[in-house]
Amino acid sequence: MVVPELRPWRAARPHVARVADAVRPRLARVAGIVRPALARVSAAAEPQVARLAQAAGPQLARITKAGPNARSWQYTAGATTAGLALAAGVVTAAGPWDSTGQRTAERDRAIALERTGGTDHGRKDDSSRTSDTAAGAPRPAPSAASVLTGLGGATGAVKSAPDALPTGTGLAAVLDRLLADPALGARHTAAVVDVATGKRLFGAGADQALTPASTTKIATAVAALSSMGADHLLTTRAALEPDTGELVLVGGGDPTLTARKDAEGWASLRTLAASTAQALKKRGVTDVTLSYDTTLFAGPEIHPIGVNPNLAPVTALTADEGRTDDSTSGPVTRVADPAADATRKFAAFLKADGISTTAPGPSKATTRAQTLATVSSPPLSTLVERMLTNSDNDIAEALARQTAVATGLPADFAGAGKALETQLKKLGVPLTGAAFKDGSGLNRADRLTADLLTALLAKAGDPDRPDLRPVLTGLPVAGFTGTLSTRYADGAAGVVRAKTGTLTGVNTLAGTVVDQDGRLLAFALLTSDTTDPAAAQTVLDRAATALAGCGCR
Repeated sequence: MVVPELRPWRAARPHVARVADAVRPRLARVAGIVRPALARVSAAAEPQVARLAQAAGPQLARITKAGPNARSWQYTAGATTAGLALAAGVVTAAGPWDSTGQRTAERDRAIALERTGGTDHGRKDDSSRTSDTAAGAPRPAPSAASVLTGLGGATGAVKSAPDALPTGTGLAAVLDRLLADPALGARHTAAVVDVATGKRLFGAGADQALTPASTTKIATAVAALSSMGADHLLTTRAALEPDTGELVLVGGGDPTLTARKDAEGWASLRTLAASTAQALKKRGVTDVTLSYDTTLFAGPEIHPIGVNPNLAPVTALTADEGRTDDSTSGPVTRVADPAADATRKFAAFLKADGISTTAPGPSKATTRAQTLATVSSPPLSTLVERMLTNSDNDIAEALARQTAVATGLPADFAGAGKALETQLKKLGVPLTGAAFKDGSGLNRADRLTADLLTALLAKAGDPDRPDLRPVLTGLPVAGFTGTLSTRYADGAAGVVRAKTGTLTGVNTLAGTVVDQDGRLLAFALLTSDTTDPAAAQTVLDRAATALAGCGCR
């Protein structure tokens, strides 16, 4: 499932129809399996499930009554909220997440406080030229400033989480037995933090640095958002050299640039070519020398693991992540030179618009080059969410380099790692033992602690750092999205949100869960030297489910 369904601030309408089609069968599947599963998690949840089911009934009736002509966004928002309401029986004050990554109770609280913002079925402004608000799209849905009602401090219609925190003794009684499972290998660490207070409630080797695998992307996301801002755009441009007439396709480091006919809201290479051709024709130019500029990024393009289907060569210019099929996520054979491949496609689009080009080669645009056309990515918040939901290595490496660019460091693997560390240090999170060798977690030399991961998640929930909220909204939803879509079939589907991590001998899980009392908890579980990845994964899922099912006092 593609990440735009979890967009916290903006969601273009073309994405919503696709989300609706994808989510309907999943909602049906989860609705059928979750209720008995959650009953097993906690008998105390049964009255809550009944109340949620009763509350969801009228909503589903309204959706059905709306009929086939109802707008797709209405169906998606309503059906997904209702489905997750049934799934989230152990959630009290906080409520479940809906299709936008927003907690239903968060939205209710915002209504009580008469706030606006949050999910946008068009766009609040037309800076990206993709807004359809003027054409009658609904106004943005209300959104509270914080993830959990207990974080905001103000009172409203939604009950806050209780003051009493889970205790270390209570959590140990639940987690120690699970963490002792041999499936977790010779080394494993864990931490649980209350997001509202930032207090660590449970730790087992929490300050020991282990290989984090793809949970590294949580650190990459926080560093990128804090250095560039959630609304930052990555721009690809076509520039004409006035002295030589050379047309240069200048890579802006946008890993989501697409050459596909249906851009689905991402920056389109076809659109850039059409605008460029129009600008050239206005100048009376129909034949150009074509080149491409990838100098925004530096250093080796090949990851230290070598050529690998999980990651294309890292370059400032790429289309569709250099994929050789129609996939949008997961491992697949990549082209050897993504920049040259993207420019050849650009040339073909120009030719279709009446502009002839030479065979493209590398170059560098001068400061005198005149920009003819540009296309920009969705906001950085959206890229972060897609990266986390799909565990997208290409986006991760691009954002690590973009962080280096933003902080004045070399945009290569070493510089990007230094940029991540430098940016996180500014946030005051515990970095003892941390080592960043890449942005994706594919490098086995990466090192993170459970303390650091939970601190980053808590920082993303800080009411004073709304720019970091996409780190939480982008986390895969158990049983619904991304790398957790096929997990938790008999557990806390719709309740756990977590980033997965898997390498040979390494299994990790870090994310958030709302416990039985409505406290939002951040957790991190790291293991090394596992021999059965499926068994290790199952134990990690059980641990997260156990957190959802207990008050642990």
